[in-house]
Amino acid sequence: MKVGLLTREYPPDVYGGAGVHVEFLARELRSLVDLDVHCWGDGAGDGVLRHRAWPALGDANDALRTFSVDLAMAAALDGRELVHSHTWYANLAGHLGKLLHGVPHVLTAHSLEPLRPWKAEQLGGGYALSRWAEQTAAESADAVIAVSGAMREDILACYPALDPAKVHVVHNGIDTGLYRPDPGTHVLERLGIDPGRPYVLFVGRITRQKGVPHLLRAARALDDGVQLVLCAGAPDTPETDAEFRLLFEELSRDRAGVRWIPEMLPRPQVIQLLTHATVFVCPSVYEPLGIVNLEAMACGTAVVASRVGGIPEVVQDGATGLLVPYEPKDPEGFERDLGVLLNELAGDPGRAAAMGAAGRRRAEDEFAWGAVARRTVEVYEEVLRAGGRPDGRRIIGETHQVDR
Repeated sequence: MKVGLLTREYPPDVYGGAGVHVEFLARELRSLVDLDVHCWGDGAGDGVLRHRAWPALGDANDALRTFSVDLAMAAALDGRELVHSHTWYANLAGHLGKLLHGVPHVLTAHSLEPLRPWKAEQLGGGYALSRWAEQTAAESADAVIAVSGAMREDILACYPALDPAKVHVVHNGIDTGLYRPDPGTHVLERLGIDPGRPYVLFVGRITRQKGVPHLLRAARALDDGVQLVLCAGAPDTPETDAEFRLLFEELSRDRAGVRWIPEMLPRPQVIQLLTHATVFVCPSVYEPLGIVNLEAMACGTAVVASRVGGIPEVVQDGATGLLVPYEPKDPEGFERDLGVLLNELAGDPGRAAAMGAAGRRRAEDEFAWGAVARRTVEVYEEVLRAGGRPDGRRIIGETHQVDR
C-alpha cells in the first residue's frame, strides 16, 4: 500500500502535539506500508519531501501561504494509493490530492478550527479560510480519525454533514522507551532549578488554547516552597506574548522560584525536566487529547490537568493525576481550583510519586505507538475495501476494477 502522509510539522521542525504524533506514527508506519511524508521545509530524501510557500506570497496572509504549500503537496502525490493529512495546514492538500489523483483521503483531526476562535487573532481573515479548508476536507474525506472519543463527538457536532460511520477513534501514542525516567539532574542545575525542592512544570506553546494565563494567575496561590518552571514559547500573536510576559513579570516580583525557559529544549532535556517535576500541569481550555500529558506520565510524573476534551481519556482522576473542571464563564473559579490541586500534590510528594508510577504503567499498557500505527492501517484497509474513489475505480487489495 503506497501512502502519502501530509503534515506541516516533521522533524526537525516539531513544535506541537500534532507534529509529535506524525513523527512517531510515520516511524511505525514505515514497516507496514510504502510511506512518503510531505511536510513544510526544504529538501527531500529518505521518503520525506519538503515543500515551501510560494515566494510571491511572502507578504500574504498565512492562510494563503499555507494553501500554496498544499498545492505543491497535491501535485507531488502522483503514484500514491491513499493520502493521509494532519491538521488544517495539510487538509486541503489531502482533499486536492483525492480529487486530482483519484485516491482516498484519510484525515486525522488533532483539533478543530470552529473550536479555536482565538485563531482569528493570529490569522485575521485567514481564519475563515482555515475553517473552510478543514470543513471541506473533513466532509469529503473517506475516513476521519479522531484522537479521542471526545474529539469524535466534537467532529460530529461541528460537521453534522459527516457520516458518523466514517469517524474512527485512534488515540495518540507515546514511545515509553524514549520517554522514560531520567535520574540525572544536570539540566535542572544548568537552568537554575533546585532539585531538592518540589516544582510544578508546564511545557507548551503560549496560546489561548493552552491556558497559560490561567496557570500564571493560579500560581499566585502556590506555597512558598514550590517552584514553577515554564517551558513556554512560540506565542501565537504579539498580544498573547505581551499578556504572558506581563503576568510572568508580576508573578516573579511576588514570589521566588519562577523560571521561564522560552527556547525549545532538545527532547532529552525536556525528559529530564518531566522526570523530576513533582507535578506536571496542563491548564488547557481546549485539548482533543493532550499528548504532552502522556509524555509526563511516561516519565513517571503525576499530572494536574483541565477536565476538557480527551484529557480524561488519558489522565485518570485520582489515579494518575487530578482533573480540574473548566467553565469558560468562571475563569476565576478554574484558577482557584487549579491552584488548590497543584498545592495538594506538590505538598504530598509521596502521593504524587504513586500517581506518577501509575501513569507510567498506564502509558506502557494503553498507548504504545505500534498499536496506534496498526489501528491506523486498519482504517486505511477499510477505506480501500470500501472503494468510492472519485474516478469511479475501486481498490480491493492490489486489484483495480473499473465500474461501468
